[in-house]
Amino acid sequence: MKTIVFIGLNKSGSSREAVKAAEQLGYFTVVFTNKERQLQQREEYPDVHQLVLLDINDINVLKTHIASLQHKGHTITAITSFVDQYVHTASRLADEFCYNYLSTDAIYIMENKEETRNYLSNEPYTPTFLLVEKNAPISSTTFPDHLTYPVMVKCPKSTGSKDVLFAKEEEELERNVLKLKDKYPEETLIIEEYIDGEQYLVEVLVFKGQIMIAAIIEQEITKGKRFIVTGYGVLANAAPEIEEGIEEIVDSIVTSLDIQNGAFHLELRRREDGWKLIEINPRISGGAMNKMIQAAFGYSLVEETLKMLFGETPSLEKRTNHFVFTQHVIVGQKGILEKVTGKNRASKSKNVAEVYVKPKKGTLLVPPLSMGHRYAYVIATGRTLEEAKKYAKKAAQEIQFYLRVEQ
Repeated sequence: MKTIVFIGLNKSGSSREAVKAAEQLGYFTVVFTNKERQLQQREEYPDVHQLVLLDINDINVLKTHIASLQHKGHTITAITSFVDQYVHTASRLADEFCYNYLSTDAIYIMENKEETRNYLSNEPYTPTFLLVEKNAPISSTTFPDHLTYPVMVKCPKSTGSKDVLFAKEEEELERNVLKLKDKYPEETLIIEEYIDGEQYLVEVLVFKGQIMIAAIIEQEITKGKRFIVTGYGVLANAAPEIEEGIEEIVDSIVTSLDIQNGAFHLELRRREDGWKLIEINPRISGGAMNKMIQAAFGYSLVEETLKMLFGETPSLEKRTNHFVFTQHVIVGQKGILEKVTGKNRASKSKNVAEVYVKPKKGTLLVPPLSMGHRYAYVIATGRTLEEAKKYAKKAAQEIQFYLRVEQ
């Protein structure tokens, strides 16, 4: 029985759609999860043929269960993860239990921001940065040349913007470093220059050394207590100077990391003196990314990624070519969700491809401290990016969260 094993699963988004795509491609799907609620809601995962609750942070436990699948007659075709922190774990397991088309070493570097910065430290697109070791007092830290305020402070293993803090002067930096040291006492922290400029997300697939750029996406960022991406604009076509600059960086990264096969995404900022790499992750972006790309170009990037994992040639040939904008909905105050209105009106709005509302009644909603605190989105298409943006934002205004604010 041809089987694909997924490490970790989110209720919605790219990881969820990858499992559905694997089932549609005819594979037996096994998901290892550490979320007990998914077992309690088993009926919501009909495309998961086998859902196993275990400690997915313990690689030996994972090995035992994969070996058990083999003993029961499963042919493990691929072991993968579309969830942040398990991509490297899945690749290590694939090295042992099946043919792995990916480079585990490259994934390790991409998954950890400290490794990424060190490995690409001499590249012109790497921001000026400083590493603060776990026992080093911030008071004794000396900035390298060209690193001046404002700066960003990051934990290398954190994801989703929840541990990315802005500091415009020394006192604020010290507070933020102490905050992250309290939360991650064993981790090195990164202090790096704050890059002001347009932000782009780039989805990339590599197969047998051939680089395929799946999408170039403009990002809209809302700055509250954190920098949260609330808008994504998929470009049906990008300006030549943007395409050329991005292609040059992607080519450099693929060459530097010796990626023969792989999927990753970059976040880049463009300022007057050139492009700067904010981060790189060895997987498709989560959330609505796969559906955005599907609405724009007509193919499923998670499905083509799976084909690459099986050694089949992926195709990113565009079946359609629309501009797409996705507007996320956040809340401005903390409270218990009592009801949501406007989803149907938003769905019926002009050029809307999809509406998704995440929380159920009784959920505690908060102003965003991470990407996980975005509670709904609207995807709309247009002949231009401005048109798609107008339709998405107008439809998103229909969605209202009514909260019970607790004193």
